[in-house]
Amino acid sequence: MKDDLNAMFEPGQIVRHPSQPDWGKGQVQSNINGKLTVMFEQVGKIVIDSRRVALLAVFE
Repeated sequence: MKDDLNAMFEPGQIVRHPSQPDWGKGQVQSNINGKLTVMFEQVGKIVIDSRRVALLAVFE
């Protein structure tokens, strides 16, 4: 998918949502056909549409 802004993310990687900092860090659960399932610390499991949101990688 050419518009997949999160194509590089794999399960286990840690990310943040750029416009929802209060969600905390999230761990990628899956990345299938431009849909990322991420488990965030503060809000739980969220499905992200990669055509609309580019997540931020967290390096610690």
